[in-house]
Amino acid sequence: MTAQPHSDVRPVRLDALAYGGDYNPDQWPEETWSEDARLMREAGVNLVSLPVFSWPRLEPRPGEYDFGWLDRVIEVLWSEGIRVDLATATATPPAWLVREHPEVLPVNRDGIRLEFGSRQAYCPSSPVFRAHAVRLTEAMARRYGDHEALSLWHVSNEYGDHVARCWCPVSADHFRRWLARRYGDLDGLNDAWGTSCWGQHYTDWTHIEPPRTATGPVNPAQQLDFERFSSDALLELFRAEVDVLREITPDVPVTTNFMSLFRELDYWDFAEAEDLVTDDAYPDPADPAAHVGAALNYGLMRSLKRGRPWLLLEQAPSAVSWRDVNVPKAPGQMRAMSLHAVAHGSDGVMFFQWRQARFGPEKYHSAMLGHRGTASRSYRETADLGRELATLAHVRGSRVRSRVALVVDWDAWWGLSAPDSMPSLRLDWAAQARAWHAALFALGQAVDVVRAAGPFDGYDVVVVPNLYATTAEQGAALAGHVRGGGTLAVGPFSGVVDHTEKVHPGGAPGPLRDLLGVEVDEWWPLADGHHGTLAVTDGSRTWRTHTWGEWLEVADGAQVVATYGSGDLAGRPAVVRRSDGGTAWYVGAVLDHAALVELMRDVLVGAGLPTTPTAVDDVEVVTRTDGTTDTTFVLNHGRRTVRLGDLPAGADFLAGPAPENGLLTLGPFDVTVLTHPTTDQPPAVRILTTLTDEKGPLA
Repeated sequence: MTAQPHSDVRPVRLDALAYGGDYNPDQWPEETWSEDARLMREAGVNLVSLPVFSWPRLEPRPGEYDFGWLDRVIEVLWSEGIRVDLATATATPPAWLVREHPEVLPVNRDGIRLEFGSRQAYCPSSPVFRAHAVRLTEAMARRYGDHEALSLWHVSNEYGDHVARCWCPVSADHFRRWLARRYGDLDGLNDAWGTSCWGQHYTDWTHIEPPRTATGPVNPAQQLDFERFSSDALLELFRAEVDVLREITPDVPVTTNFMSLFRELDYWDFAEAEDLVTDDAYPDPADPAAHVGAALNYGLMRSLKRGRPWLLLEQAPSAVSWRDVNVPKAPGQMRAMSLHAVAHGSDGVMFFQWRQARFGPEKYHSAMLGHRGTASRSYRETADLGRELATLAHVRGSRVRSRVALVVDWDAWWGLSAPDSMPSLRLDWAAQARAWHAALFALGQAVDVVRAAGPFDGYDVVVVPNLYATTAEQGAALAGHVRGGGTLAVGPFSGVVDHTEKVHPGGAPGPLRDLLGVEVDEWWPLADGHHGTLAVTDGSRTWRTHTWGEWLEVADGAQVVATYGSGDLAGRPAVVRRSDGGTAWYVGAVLDHAALVELMRDVLVGAGLPTTPTAVDDVEVVTRTDGTTDTTFVLNHGRRTVRLGDLPAGADFLAGPAPENGLLTLGPFDVTVLTHPTTDQPPAVRILTTLTDEKGPLA
């Protein structure tokens, strides 16, 4: 895809790949700060995030600031050439604020006010919390805005991680104001919410409350609007701090750290408010497929600003502290996971955290400098990585080569995840998105992410695993992609409702009906534990299904690709293809992984894109380019030794093993990075087609 210019985006003040992590100096005696800075420099660290959770130290009493200790920390770091990603420190209110204003504490859907003692103990709608946060942000900006070490502003921390929704009276009032702006008057709201159902008609704004625990199923339109409102409430809080920073330090870039593919917040909206997309990524080292999900997360991060580089702001050097079982990263696995993020467009590698804590909830969370200091395995491995990253600085600013995009739409996600009143609660939006992406991954594709309304320029194939809530604008954009010669694949239970949760006239797939050439007469979910089959109409294959099916009526001119091979729908259409300039596919069932891989191969081949002959699960090839030079990352995410050939001609090998006799051998968690002149097609499929291990060819 072609990266789009963002003239209003401020560049990060750093002339290398970012390397470092969170630093919490207020947890340590001051005499350790100089040692930390020296060891950071030796490990290749050039950027640290601080002071994320230091509000009580910076403002010990209302309006009384103590910046002296932070001044000294920054000077110590800067003396070693280490820049700072300076947090506004507003992620958690101090105890004095909570005790003076207990109404800032959040309330859950059952009406229980949550106590102080963890983090993010605030209601996003609280004007009291917002005023105090903005005041601290202004003080930070005025004190440090001109400091040479300041590379980036880090607003708050992981919005929505612990408190993404609040049901308190303050939030209720904010929700009502939000609804009034959206619908104008009560007639508009009553119509949008369909309140004639179950006698829910409203005659006064004060009668409306957030969707708390009720006697039975709650109005789905009300629930969807509360999801939108809650995301917007946190966005308003974010923008309040951003506005202060823009006014006082207009040339300093701003970010807040995202949490990968995260249900609670619409990251499309958040990304518009910041200069740099950053992500906190914690793939489970015990999960042999964790890298597949991470690839989709990173595809989202690099796509939120249409191809601009992003930054991995947090990951673990080894084990985390918050899973039921916290498995460490095997030797080499941290390097592989780090270079995986760089391969997918990150302009650096950051960790949580620099020095491992001795107390608190994160004392068992790994750090670059572990409890054993420089003798720690984590220090040795992260220091080695820091030196290696210095040799890859040329990839900064380059983009990932991709011809395939997957649609991510938060309205569809929120709507489909309503807790009741659905044909089946087993049809999960995120599971569908990850399953479709996993099939494309297995065929050698690096996948970007797009909005449901586009733009889709630069992509041969756009896949829509689910678009439960669909607007006419989105339908027109997807149809335009197909009429322009593109390929589209749409998954089940799409085009069902509009954005007020009303079923489209004539039923699903609503605005997509003419494009796809199908009508859904009835949804046919499968009972738990049941499976079905599809028969490809040419007789060549049988595909296995689970969870979901649909009774489809097919329009003239649309081609039935597969029919149900078993169950009540046996013989009826299940997968349909229609041509209109390009090709549109509709998949009315949930397929297992092997079937999805075969289906996606048909979709890709039909669009003229290469694929691996068979599925590849633990070896990945990703290419970044500046338009002239490609940098290709060959990653072995598994524990077997593999060999690959057909490498690009004239390549220079920058990191990892080099080939011998034309074959590249990668041990467990090994990665090779090479540069070569830009090719017509990324070399991923060609390289993966040669994949072998000790048992012989895999593809």
